[in-house]
Amino acid sequence: PDSFATWMILLGFLVNAAAPPLSAWLPDAYPEASVSGVLFLSAFTTKTAVYALLVFFPGVKLLIVIGTLMAAFPIFFAVIENDLRRVLAYSLINQVGFMVVGVGIGTELAPNGAVCHALTDLVFKGLLFMTVGACLYRTGYATATDLGGLAKMMPVSAVCCIVGAASISAFPGFSGFVSKSMITSAAGSGDHPYTFVWLVLIFASAGVFHHAGIKIPFFAFFGHDSGHKVQEVPKTMQAAMIASAVLCVVFGCFPDSTVYTLLPFANEYHPYTADHILAQTELLLYSALAFTLMLLAGVYPVEIRSKNLDFDYLLGKAI
Repeated sequence: PDSFATWMILLGFLVNAAAPPLSAWLPDAYPEASVSGVLFLSAFTTKTAVYALLVFFPGVKLLIVIGTLMAAFPIFFAVIENDLRRVLAYSLINQVGFMVVGVGIGTELAPNGAVCHALTDLVFKGLLFMTVGACLYRTGYATATDLGGLAKMMPVSAVCCIVGAASISAFPGFSGFVSKSMITSAAGSGDHPYTFVWLVLIFASAGVFHHAGIKIPFFAFFGHDSGHKVQEVPKTMQAAMIASAVLCVVFGCFPDSTVYTLLPFANEYHPYTADHILAQTELLLYSALAFTLMLLAGVYPVEIRSKNLDFDYLLGKAI
């Protein structure tokens, strides 16, 4: 940006993308939407900002710094958050952070990864919002302290939630694996790799598995028995979840004939190499082990019936 007006335009796009410190609107707004309305917010609001950044500000290095911060800071709040829809809202900021990093790096692989991850995130984040919405629809609750043990009564929702969790965690065979890895690879490769950014993105990937890949399905459908006696959601809601889950698997297994055909630049990236599969699987397994050990040791953050403040606190003090 070389003028005040350009800086203001960039600032407007970043507010829309929920970049910190002006990100508090997203976790405050999304959980207040209806079960279906949040899907439209998830699909269009921040994704339009990513598209605008790709068109008007590709290769702006400041976006690497902003995107890295976006990818990292929501993890700490998502881990301690009780409202599962707020967890997903923080997770959305985290995933958009990956995309913003891709825009900022600017090499052909990086914006390809940003576009691809925007598309896959649209599907798997929508799927996760639908599954948590299914719990809210049947029980009236979307909080970890009030949910649990619903898998036997809502098996379709539970399975679809696991598929969404595997996708956002970038398990091999699921959509996040073929899109998120493009951005991390772009950060760690080239003549001048962004090593620190790559390390933060790897940390963020492990954190995503904790707060969205494990926490959402565990506290909503497994864990303790919350005592709710409910039925599965209506067939139409099941159909939407199943269709999204199928897309997550199709995108993950056949990227060359699906999502990779929509990329802005010629693509030579191949996610299914032995090194990448092994490294990602190890990362996820060790992350799962850490979650299990922390849970058994009683040191995993306890879910508290309260609203956590992030940048709201600082903004409130400033006002």
